[in-house]
Amino acid sequence: MPTLFEPQAAMIAATSEGRGFPVRRIFCIGRNYAAHAREMGKDPEREAPFFFTKWAENVVPSGTVIAYPPGTRDFHYEGELVIAIGKGGRNIAPADALAHVYGYAAGLDMTRRDLQFEAREMGRPWDVAKNVEQSAPLGLIHPASAVGHLSAGRIALTVNGQVRQDGDLGEMIWNVAEVIAYVSRFYRLEPGDLIYSGTPAGVGAVVEGDEIIVTVEGLSDCVIRIGPEADD
Repeated sequence: MPTLFEPQAAMIAATSEGRGFPVRRIFCIGRNYAAHAREMGKDPEREAPFFFTKWAENVVPSGTVIAYPPGTRDFHYEGELVIAIGKGGRNIAPADALAHVYGYAAGLDMTRRDLQFEAREMGRPWDVAKNVEQSAPLGLIHPASAVGHLSAGRIALTVNGQVRQDGDLGEMIWNVAEVIAYVSRFYRLEPGDLIYSGTPAGVGAVVEGDEIIVTVEGLSDCVIRIGPEADD
């Protein structure tokens, strides 16, 4: 039937094999590194995995200048390994989970931290803090067939060349297979879904003009710059 306006095209992420990866949904795992959980005031030994979501339209490619979002004065970076789902399934067993992975990328979960803390203290959802425009920068997705399944290796983040986060994928509390299995208990995963797997310790604020680079061993870097505050 005729539509009232032109529908927005799906976000197509780039892959190292030169084919587009249509992004469907984004799931973000919270506090999946013990040191980061502690810096956020939580006890990683007593917390089951949890996740929140972002809109697919918030994915932007490496090399983008993203706007400093309105409503915050504490805009934080979180460097992450991103899992790209290539095969759907529900209630996936951990032993079978890696067969559902298309590939991996370096990415960022950008956060209005002051609004997250405010929501947390009031027992409210994190949407306004996490589901932010341009808040899911994504590097090139590399197929698992080319890079293997990542279970260890350096993950680091620099701001203007200074190291701010420096960890190892082996420090994740819940590994890639366990994360996939857990999310699939609540949602049927489908091709095109992205899972941001959590961030190491060292999160912090950025300002206009800052350049952020996320490095995951074996993958292409994710690079963004912070631009002026959004005004429209």
